[in-house]
Amino acid sequence: MYIYFLTIITLESVKLTCERGMGWARKLKMWGFISYLNSPELVAGFQRCCGLVPRETRSNSNYKSASSQPLYEVRNWLFYFLFVTSATLGHEVFYITFLPCIHWNLDPFLCRRLVNVWAVVMYIGQVMKDILELPRPPSPPVVKLETRVDAEYGMPSTHAMAATAISFTLLLSAQERVKFPFELGLIVAVVLSALVCLSRLYTGMHSALDVICGVLISAVIMAVSYPYWGTIDYLQLHNPLSPVVGVVLPLFLSYKYPELDHYSTTRGDTTIILACCSGCSVGYWVNERLGLTFDLAGPFPVTLPPLTLVALGLSVARFLVGLGMLVLTRQTVRWASLRVLCRINGASVSDVDARRRKEIEVPYKFSTYVAIGLVNSILVSRVFVMMGLWDLGNSV
Repeated sequence: MYIYFLTIITLESVKLTCERGMGWARKLKMWGFISYLNSPELVAGFQRCCGLVPRETRSNSNYKSASSQPLYEVRNWLFYFLFVTSATLGHEVFYITFLPCIHWNLDPFLCRRLVNVWAVVMYIGQVMKDILELPRPPSPPVVKLETRVDAEYGMPSTHAMAATAISFTLLLSAQERVKFPFELGLIVAVVLSALVCLSRLYTGMHSALDVICGVLISAVIMAVSYPYWGTIDYLQLHNPLSPVVGVVLPLFLSYKYPELDHYSTTRGDTTIILACCSGCSVGYWVNERLGLTFDLAGPFPVTLPPLTLVALGLSVARFLVGLGMLVLTRQTVRWASLRVLCRINGASVSDVDARRRKEIEVPYKFSTYVAIGLVNSILVSRVFVMMGLWDLGNSV
């Protein structure tokens, strides 16, 4: 009997040990796969497959040599132009021009929703970068085509987050407002977000793991917030405290951004994004109070008019006039706010290091881009009406 129980106990112990061993093996395999996705060699291999290879030099830098020749060789110019162009689709400058175009040429409702999602996704992504402090792929072996954000950390890729969030938020929101083939819209959303994601590998700025995590984080944020998009939109337009929250909360988050032991562009870029959202939020609330939101008139979904040469001409005119007003606003408010803040803090406007100090950088960028958001949401559309570039017949 003793031998029987001892045998049973031994067999169970062996079984448990094997199960634990298999569990550890699975964990080791998983960690190995994660390490593979985070490997710079994977990025360098993707670059080589796309025809981007480093030159043989003694320098470890992949930017410029003393003779101003790039220290990389492009063997496939189609991929080069495709991915370099796609990378610009994830920059803040692109969104600050693309999102107003949605307002001016399609539906301010869609612009409002996209700006909200963009701000939330980008803030979460930027903060995660500076909390996790995980580096970008090293060079060598990776070829790096961008230098501005190289001081930023890598995980997650905010380009991937923004591209995923903007593409699929526009797809999901537009189907409520306008008629279009959903399958075609889905293909466009997948292709555009995929191109931006792959461009981060091609430019050497992110590992595959950075990009995958960025896409997954955006997907989770959208899945969690999607049921509340309508409620948030209603409160943003009708709650009397909406303009207060719309200014105070983004400003607070900008000032309380995680501190680093070195300067990084993430705080300034995040402040710009939050400020744009703040200005647009207040502006759309004001439009609702004034009784003219410029939103499409129902019943929804509406059928868009055909794209004629006249409509295309009006669209181009709105873009040029609107962009000119935003650039003028940026230059004016930036010039004034920088000089006021530098005078208050006893700094020179030409001192780059002083302009990077939080007490100067945050308020001057916040005030500049709040003004841009206000001008875009309130003033530009009314100028279009006065110039005969906007037909109020299809707006409410």
